[in-house]
Amino acid sequence: MTPDASDSLRGRPLYPCGQPLRQLPRPAALVVLGATGSIGRQTLELVTRFPDHWEVVAVAVRSRVAELTDLLTHLAQIQPTAKPPLVAVTDEAAHAKAAVRGDLGGRLLPAGAAALVAAVTAPEHVDCVVNGVVGAVGLAPTIAAAERGVRIALANKESLVVGGELVRAAVRSGGAELLPVDSEHSAIAQCLSGRQPEEIEKLVLTASGGPFRTMPAEKLREVTVQEVLAHPTWNMGPKITVDSATLMNKGLEVIEAHHLFGVPYRDIDVVVHPGSYVHSCVTFRDGAVMAQLGSPDMRVPLMYAMAGEKRWPLAAERLDLLRIGTLCFEPPDLERFVCLRLAREAGEAGGTAPIVLNAANEVAVAALLEGRLRYVDIASVIASTLAAMPQGSVASVTEALAIDAAARREAEASLIRLVRNAT
Repeated sequence: MTPDASDSLRGRPLYPCGQPLRQLPRPAALVVLGATGSIGRQTLELVTRFPDHWEVVAVAVRSRVAELTDLLTHLAQIQPTAKPPLVAVTDEAAHAKAAVRGDLGGRLLPAGAAALVAAVTAPEHVDCVVNGVVGAVGLAPTIAAAERGVRIALANKESLVVGGELVRAAVRSGGAELLPVDSEHSAIAQCLSGRQPEEIEKLVLTASGGPFRTMPAEKLREVTVQEVLAHPTWNMGPKITVDSATLMNKGLEVIEAHHLFGVPYRDIDVVVHPGSYVHSCVTFRDGAVMAQLGSPDMRVPLMYAMAGEKRWPLAAERLDLLRIGTLCFEPPDLERFVCLRLAREAGEAGGTAPIVLNAANEVAVAALLEGRLRYVDIASVIASTLAAMPQGSVASVTEALAIDAAARREAEASLIRLVRNAT
């Protein structure tokens, strides 16, 4: 391979490639961000399955107070001798509802996005943080966890899309361990177990292709939100499911893989694999290819990250190769999946571009889910926002979040113009 600007990343990936991981105490003090979301619920399933391994010391939710109540009741049952966890509720109205609960006492942290950081920093002791929140709001608590020097099981890919270099610096200075939860990046991490960064030649991320992989292009203008949310293989939250339909999720994962594994963008490929059995592959310098396979179950990569790459017994569905028979792969259609191309271009541009890309996508996806935007117009909102926002470098979390806010305003204005011109 010929060197390029990003080759300087080789040999110093964010993921602790080939390094021994620390042994956490038992039980390990655990913080769960996004506790009532898909990742959070599955994290608590694992805590229930291995109650002697974990003690939940803080949980954070956005607005699901009723589910929070059930969650806290359940935690009291499975960890009866533990101190009740601190509670963060970021939504102001939901926080007010939670505040009237008589049993929370002084455990309810202040409302707002700062509550996520408080959930990481307020407990007396923390060993592991599962960041399962969705969106750029996950960056600040990831930085806080990195600075605290704990293990981070990262499901919030936006932390690396919006602030990859900032997270890298915080992990190094704090002595933290950052392990990916996304099935694709976990697959790569599993393939790299015991290997060194310089042995990597290429990463291959697999994508299911979503629900519209074979739909005639002319019919995409008519798809409903319900059709967008009908993912063929994975059960995920609505935002990630939409991103999987547009393949923006895979584009964000390309940026994430670049930061995690220190591999130049030109050496990160995406292939469509509709069955979702091969979760990703690594090609090594000697030509060997290693892949990680399994049934679609996010508890497997989640436990692998939380446990520090140990394999504990789990009642996950076992992969039956004879039943599968054939593994099929195809290249992504970049005319159909424009978001994948936009994401790769933003990643290669670096600086503010990934922040703008992510912010515009979050605005567009929210508008789709609210019925204000068609599926086919998501890429247009992102492209126009990228074109309108100035390029530059990013020196701090405050700067990154300010760019994020400005990009959201521009994306909303672009969306309004697009809808107005279409009527």
